[in-house]
Amino acid sequence: MVSIFDQAKNLVQSQFLNKKDGSVLGIDIGQSAIKVVQLKNEQGVAVLETYGEIALGPYKDSIVGQAVHLDPETTAKALKELLQGAGVTSTTCGVAVPFASSLVKLIEVPALDAKQLQTVIPIEARRYVPVPITEVQLDWFVVPETEQRLFEGQSEGDEAAMTALEKRMVLVVAMHNSLLQAHAKVLQLAGLKPMFYEIEAFSVMRSSVERTLTPVAVVDIGAASTKMYVIELGIILASHVVQKGSGDITKTLSNTTHVSMLKAEEMKRAPGLLSGEGASGGGATHATTLVLEQVFAEMRRVLSGFERRYNRAVSKVVLTGGGATLAGIDTFASSQLELEVEIAHPFARVQAPAFLDTTLKDSGVDFSVAVGVALRAVHENA
Repeated sequence: MVSIFDQAKNLVQSQFLNKKDGSVLGIDIGQSAIKVVQLKNEQGVAVLETYGEIALGPYKDSIVGQAVHLDPETTAKALKELLQGAGVTSTTCGVAVPFASSLVKLIEVPALDAKQLQTVIPIEARRYVPVPITEVQLDWFVVPETEQRLFEGQSEGDEAAMTALEKRMVLVVAMHNSLLQAHAKVLQLAGLKPMFYEIEAFSVMRSSVERTLTPVAVVDIGAASTKMYVIELGIILASHVVQKGSGDITKTLSNTTHVSMLKAEEMKRAPGLLSGEGASGGGATHATTLVLEQVFAEMRRVLSGFERRYNRAVSKVVLTGGGATLAGIDTFASSQLELEVEIAHPFARVQAPAFLDTTLKDSGVDFSVAVGVALRAVHENA
């Protein structure tokens, strides 16, 4: 989508008419951590200037890696400390909004002209928004005819076989006003000016998924939940959230091995744990795989439903999020899903110093959302 919620962007647009430099910031405010990525446009190339992460657990007497709920004031305090520690210089930013607090739905409406669609789509979208329409910011994107015909199996080059579209596919997006207001307060307290708000799924697509003609599943393993999006031709065709994440692995490890949460978090990162070869022993391996097996079993169910509905198979799975940093998780996921699995490398989309290559490849997967937001901010700030 080219733009979501232009109203939020227009409120501050006048502040950027005389910007001093081209540096922009992508911000991902998660439940366990805040991540930022600052990029600069240099002759059409997105150049990495700085990046950083701060854990939110310690701000509520919890451990690093655990999901917590903080008030806007405390969140802003953590964000300001992160900005200072990472040496961030830009106050112009784009911000990701949690997928679980928003709605993304692919719907069908009658094939009408553009003016008529502007009237019909908001009315039709209300059927899918579970709260009063006044409580959300609503936007939509009409899938281009070329992409829709490919979805329906019509060959673009075979004009004789092409039929008139009786329905138009529309991607409906909604964000809750209360969430946007909370984010706006955090940014104001931190001294930042938002260009736009974007649902994190679109940020991940931009930074971590190549545009292909076959469906790709993105599995984002966070601290408190795991999100999955099935994407084809840049459109989200299916999505699902499982209320289990890497934080649940830590809790299960702590309970089954009778160690502290801090020690369990260290054990979770042990090399070879998922293969049973880690130094922590078989009990820890069982506890770790138990949680992940539940997550991937749910993913298999969603993928099967997608294949039945659209009569097409997912070609591969891309893992993102903090849980994707677990050693061996790509091999484990592949065995569970029986699909090709790869780890996202979002920093491959930007130019960075060569000495950071290994670091960014090993740990950069946790920055998929922040990089994606920053990439859009670079484009819009050009």
